[in-house]
Amino acid sequence: MTDEAGSRAGFADHFSRDPAAYAKFRPRYPDALFGWLATLPQYRCHAWDCATGNGQAAVPLSQHFDLVFASDASRGQLGSAQRAPRVRYFAGLGESSPLRSRSIDLVTVAQAMHWLDATKFTAEAGRVLAPGGALAVWAYGRLRMDGPVGRVMTRFYTETVGPYWPPERAIVEEGFRSVSLPIHEAIPPPLAMDAELTLDGLAGYVRTWSAVGRYLTAQARDPVAELVEELGPIWGSPDKARLVRWPLAIRAGRWRENGGRG
Repeated sequence: MTDEAGSRAGFADHFSRDPAAYAKFRPRYPDALFGWLATLPQYRCHAWDCATGNGQAAVPLSQHFDLVFASDASRGQLGSAQRAPRVRYFAGLGESSPLRSRSIDLVTVAQAMHWLDATKFTAEAGRVLAPGGALAVWAYGRLRMDGPVGRVMTRFYTETVGPYWPPERAIVEEGFRSVSLPIHEAIPPPLAMDAELTLDGLAGYVRTWSAVGRYLTAQARDPVAELVEELGPIWGSPDKARLVRWPLAIRAGRWRENGGRG
């Protein structure tokens, strides 16, 4: 299903500094998301999870498709990816994949559309999608927590590391509404990710943020250590688990400009 390998030129890698932490601490998408995505294309033979990271979307997608191709430009992320019988990982850019034309029934981009060149990627999606194929992109924005902990987290997100978010993050905040996608837009069900995190678990997740990595580079000190120190007195026992929620912003639907299957 693949031709020659794609180029890695121009790829800004924000996530290879600790791919094992990314795999361990990033929240998991709900199973209902993948069940709904599987209803979008006409067929369920092949899916392509572009910018797969550690395979958090590719593996559950493989429960609904015969084969999932999962690509990422970061070899570090792929090295920590979860293996599954019907998932094939490869290194490559989303804007220029080695996949054959008109061979894919569903293209997905989970929490990564803002890192892609939207014009080039949608052209590539149109090339690889088969008749009746669909495209789905989604992301989660800032976490939500109740009470004083939530207020501290909001301040940390917007003020402490706020200036260090890459400019692409703005697309996530507005739910990709400004991105032009040639699809017949479907209305997704209301979905969110929920997790019960200890203070260490929350700190581990926050350390995976691109803004935290950029802060560390610029300031040469760990803002998360200071965050944990501030949260300690209001958290209670460090082993206490608190509810964290991430609403999902989803845009998905059948492709509007497919040709025939080759």
